[in-house]
Amino acid sequence: MNRITSKMPVFETGSVWLVGAGPGDAGLLTLYAYEALRQADVLVYDALVGQDILELTGPDTLLEYAGKRGGKPSPKQKDITERLITLAREGKKVLRLKGGDPYIFGRGGEEALMLAAHDIPFRVIPGISSGVGGLAYAGIPLTHRETNSAVTFLTGHDASGAVPNVKWEHIAKGSPVIVLYMALKHIAIITERLIGFGRPKDEPVAVIFKATTDEQQVIVSTLEHVTADVEKSGLKPPALIVIGEVVKLRPDLDWYSEFLASKTAK
Repeated sequence: MNRITSKMPVFETGSVWLVGAGPGDAGLLTLYAYEALRQADVLVYDALVGQDILELTGPDTLLEYAGKRGGKPSPKQKDITERLITLAREGKKVLRLKGGDPYIFGRGGEEALMLAAHDIPFRVIPGISSGVGGLAYAGIPLTHRETNSAVTFLTGHDASGAVPNVKWEHIAKGSPVIVLYMALKHIAIITERLIGFGRPKDEPVAVIFKATTDEQQVIVSTLEHVTADVEKSGLKPPALIVIGEVVKLRPDLDWYSEFLASKTAK
């Protein structure tokens, strides 16, 4: 046992670990996440967790799907949280595995608060958010000294599924780079609002589909034309949208497309 593995926390029975699985590529899991997968008695996982990650669990681990996808029948958040509590009270080591990071548009805070309210011991293991990892795999730096020193992360819908009620005027005028999660459904409304509040129509936009996976595809467009380009492509969520001059760096930094092409050619 080396120095790192000897310092790994013990996954105690009757506890819940809220773990980020990262944006898709299993190689982006943290060591803590990997250890949790190996030790868990029960894995309660989200829709965007890939099969290669699920296969890292132990042979006796029980897998329970708890995926939530927009517009499709999904477990209610209350039911998921109650299931975590029940499993923990049965003395299980419960791993709640979420795509990306549990606390970035992942409802991890809601689950952690409920666990705390019911005196269930828990631990939070951060994961690489798609807003960071997905952009890196698309050849788009999240920040760059010549383009932006600030970033705004937004979800594309609120708890009811509607366009979020945020101060769009301030976002349009104040943030050089905007990263939108789960926004494909409302992309037309969002781009219209940004343009209406003064955002340039020709500002570059990238839409990253199935980020960091072998199926990743990227559409590069402009704020004015991105809705039509996405519709024309026929591509479906999950998708991440990034708006800003930083998108222009992609032609020189698109390392992952070359990797996928070389992988296919073998």
